[in-house]
Amino acid sequence: MLQSKPARTRIAAFALVLLAATFVLALGLLGACSSSPTVAEEAAESPHPTQVIIAMGKSSEPEAGFNPILNWGAGEHMHEPLIQSTLFSTTVAMGFENDLATSYASSDEGLTWTFSLRDDVVFTDGVPLTAHDVAFTFNAILTNPASEVDLSMVDSVVAPDDETVVMTLNKPFNALLYTLAVIGIVPEHAFDSSYGDNPIGSGRYMLEQWDKGQQVILVANPSYYGVPPAMERVIVVFMDEDAALAAARAGQVDLAATSAVYSGQTIEGFELLAFATVDSRGISLPTPAAGGTTADAEGREYAVGNAVTSDRAIRQAINCAVDRELMIENVLNGYGSVAYSVSDGMPWAAEQLVVKQDSARARQLLDEAGWVPGEDGFRSRDGVEAAFTVWYPASDSVRQGLANEFANQMKGIGLKVSAEGAGWDEIYSHQFSSPILWGWGSNAPTELYHLYYSTGSANFSRYESATLDEQYDEALTQNQVEDSYRHWQLGTAEVGPEAAATWVWLANVDHLYFARDDLNVAEQKLHPHGHGWAVANNVDQWTWK
Repeated sequence: MLQSKPARTRIAAFALVLLAATFVLALGLLGACSSSPTVAEEAAESPHPTQVIIAMGKSSEPEAGFNPILNWGAGEHMHEPLIQSTLFSTTVAMGFENDLATSYASSDEGLTWTFSLRDDVVFTDGVPLTAHDVAFTFNAILTNPASEVDLSMVDSVVAPDDETVVMTLNKPFNALLYTLAVIGIVPEHAFDSSYGDNPIGSGRYMLEQWDKGQQVILVANPSYYGVPPAMERVIVVFMDEDAALAAARAGQVDLAATSAVYSGQTIEGFELLAFATVDSRGISLPTPAAGGTTADAEGREYAVGNAVTSDRAIRQAINCAVDRELMIENVLNGYGSVAYSVSDGMPWAAEQLVVKQDSARARQLLDEAGWVPGEDGFRSRDGVEAAFTVWYPASDSVRQGLANEFANQMKGIGLKVSAEGAGWDEIYSHQFSSPILWGWGSNAPTELYHLYYSTGSANFSRYESATLDEQYDEALTQNQVEDSYRHWQLGTAEVGPEAAATWVWLANVDHLYFARDDLNVAEQKLHPHGHGWAVANNVDQWTWK
């Protein structure tokens, strides 16, 4: 049940003391909690039967607040917005379930989408949610230049009546449904510049309290139209991994995000949970010859092309030679799965992307392409040394480890690879001319479109394929999303390891959490890129044993 106001005050005070205490604990001064008995004593009690405390990384705190118009839920790291309702939600198998929508239909040409809505939904201020709120939400995204939500394929959204929404697209794009599954609907009558700090929604939870830089407290929405949340209160505290580990060790949180670096730790009363992901780490391999340039919308020029990776034989050899299993063992302590694409395990993933590790074949490919080993073991061709730099963000220890392991493995086939850490400004200056170790992955096939389509926003390899574009375009025209999978697969096969090999994908990084032994975390979808709110997609279904 919901707690009384005095209890809420105690929780807020507890969380503030908790954050200070965990900072001390992170330094290893575990005895310091004895000076704050309220923290130690309250944390040591049995967990509240309808409350959970989750520790997430500091980057999980939404800078723009809980505003779906800007990026809450549907930003870079997709997740269910919890506070707001969505037209649909996605299942573990990445099918669709109705939320606000009761049905939808597409015109034959795929340019007009009509959604029918349920009529029993109210916002937490008691005002009914209608189709006009849905149209307002989408149009606000379209007209807000600061929005990170991609609705560029949408021309207009109207509500002809209270229960019908009509969306007109400028091109067929059925993958939009995945985005609609994470765009929270806001109230037209109560939306203003302060909405992100004081959101009104109709979802499973309400925002009770937000202490910026510290914690968020969500409580069950008593007027929610669906199954009432089993977990009635959710407290999210934002802290670094070392502090989260210390907080779990002190029993002050119930579930704490962690990484492979800490996977060997043991905490009494906790277990280590590893959730599968499409949080993919891969290296883009520029395909044009060196010497080109391109400019962005602001007129900034970037070099395009690489003298080594422009050779398809080099790219194919890299994909054959890399030992993904060894990389996962050495860098991720075994907590990951081999990656061959940015969508492994999704229904639109292409089996043609799987490649057997075979260093002998990699060397044969290079021999046949004229890359000859020198006395030092490194290859060259026509005076060009088979050497390049892989860039990675210097602040990311996992990518540093993967980059160095990759460089070491490439020595075995005669490629001289150096790993270079830098800030993102420096990395982006090399985005089209040097291999870069990226992190990608979402619960939508649009990730393929961004990375591989000839004019895709993240086509760092600069590879263009009319066949791929045609298959992707065909995928987007299908009236039934399931019918699109085959076209995504056929298109993506064009850039696979045995074909153009425009990327070398390394690993899908497991998302790790220390969780209390008696906490039942509901079955998870494959987590997208970003170790944050995705774990809480179904927190309403979590229970205590």
